[in-house]
Amino acid sequence: MKARFIGSGEHKRLFCETFVQTHRPFEPSDIRWPQLEAESLARLRALPVWDEAVRTEAETALKVQTLGAREPDPVLARAIALQGYEEGRHAALLMLLTRHYGIAVRPFPPPLAPANPVWAFLSTGYGECLDSFFAFGLFAIARRSEYFPAALTDIFDPILQEEARHILFIVNWAAYLRAREPLAARPLWELRRVWTIAGQLVEHIRQGLKVGGRGTGSQEGFTMNARSAFDDLSARDFLEVCLAENDRRLEPYDGRLLRPTFVSSSVRLALRFPPRGQASRPPEGDSAWRG
Repeated sequence: MKARFIGSGEHKRLFCETFVQTHRPFEPSDIRWPQLEAESLARLRALPVWDEAVRTEAETALKVQTLGAREPDPVLARAIALQGYEEGRHAALLMLLTRHYGIAVRPFPPPLAPANPVWAFLSTGYGECLDSFFAFGLFAIARRSEYFPAALTDIFDPILQEEARHILFIVNWAAYLRAREPLAARPLWELRRVWTIAGQLVEHIRQGLKVGGRGTGSQEGFTMNARSAFDDLSARDFLEVCLAENDRRLEPYDGRLLRPTFVSSSVRLALRFPPRGQASRPPEGDSAWRG
C-alpha cells in the first residue's frame, strides 16, 4: 500500500502541505537574547562550532533557494522556497547570536549558486539528516544538564524542530523523485543517490576524525565537535539520547510519510551489541538522560 502511495500526487501534497502548515512565522530580529552570566557566556564562546555553522547555513540557504526558484511544479516550489527561507532565517539567527555575544566568526566568501540545484539539495539534505541526528542529542543533553540557561535553549528548541521538518521533507522529496523516474532510469538514479549519501558519510567521518585535533583550530564537523563539551557522557549513552530524540522529533508527523532511517537503523543495530566486557542491555532500557 505504502509503495503505491510513495510517488503519487497524494504523497506530494501530503509532504508539501505538512511542511507548509507546520511553518512557524518569526523574525530573527525580534528575538530578545538573554543576558548570560560569565560562565555561560564563556561556555557559549568556547563551543568549536561557530565558523562552520554560520558558513554552512549560508551555503545551504542559497542551494535551497536556487532550487525553489527553478522548480516548475508549483506545489513543490512553494514548499522548497519556504525551506529556503527558513534556512536563510537560520543563517541570520546565527549571525545575530554571534554578534550579540561577541563570538568571533572568520569571514568566508559568498556562496555560489549550484549548477545542479536538484542534486545539490539532495546532497545537502542527506548531510542534514546525519548532522541533525547528533544535534538532537547534543541539544537534549545541554538542556537537561542545564549546561546553558533555559532562556537560551528555549530559543533554539523550535529551530531544532524546524530541522526535523527539513529532513522529513528531504527524504520524502527524494523518494517522490525516484518514484517518478521511468523504470529504466531508476537504477542509475538510485546509484547516484547512494553515491551522494556515501559522499556525505565519508565527509562526516573525515570531519569527525578532526575532533581530536583541537590544536588545528578546525571547526569542521561541528555537531561532532560539539560532542567534546560533554566528555563525561559515554558514547553509548550519547547514542541512546540521539536515537530517542530523533524518534521524538519526528513522531508528530503523519505516519504515511517516510522518515530518515540510515543513521537511526545503524545506531539501533550497534546498540544491540554490549560494550566489551559488559552484559547486554536493550536500547529501550532506562537511561539517566531520558525524559
